[in-house]
Amino acid sequence: MFIKEYDSERLSLKILGPEHADLVLDYYYRNKDFFVEWDPEREDDFYTKSNQADQLKYELSEYKKGNFFRLWIFKKLDDSKTIGNICFSNIIYGNFRSCFLGYKLDIMEINKGYMTEAIQRGIQIVFDEFGLHRIEVNIMPRNIKSLRVAEKLGLEKEGFSKSYLYINKKWEDHYHFATYNDDEMDYFD
Repeated sequence: MFIKEYDSERLSLKILGPEHADLVLDYYYRNKDFFVEWDPEREDDFYTKSNQADQLKYELSEYKKGNFFRLWIFKKLDDSKTIGNICFSNIIYGNFRSCFLGYKLDIMEINKGYMTEAIQRGIQIVFDEFGLHRIEVNIMPRNIKSLRVAEKLGLEKEGFSKSYLYINKKWEDHYHFATYNDDEMDYFD
């Protein structure tokens, strides 16, 4: 049983609990070599069921507080394997009403439009259910596939930060993109 599920045309987006650690571990194992270029260095215990269960438990706790929201991507009618995830983190309310977006897709599922579809649905959920105004995503200039996703989504390019994040043992430059909730309710009345 999944914590919560959302559908798009071809995908099912699910919030997972610690009992789904095997699914997540399998996903990370399948993509271990592929993600090295884009992820921070991982500790050895990252690739253990107990670590993934702990992480899912923590993420579920933060979701319930309204601070964090990760959706694991599945092809519709196939709960046997996750093909990626989208993550809305550092959710801040008050006058800011904003968060960061991160995303990853299984190497075997790239160039099929799944990520664009999943993010479109995720943005809709975050704007509608969390009432946020702005979602920011940061992308390395050499990550051409991710830049294409931002373009297909119509994200606004806001700027550039030199040496923004420490990834794979070096500081990486990033472009900043954002999208805004033009249909938001007035939360300050």
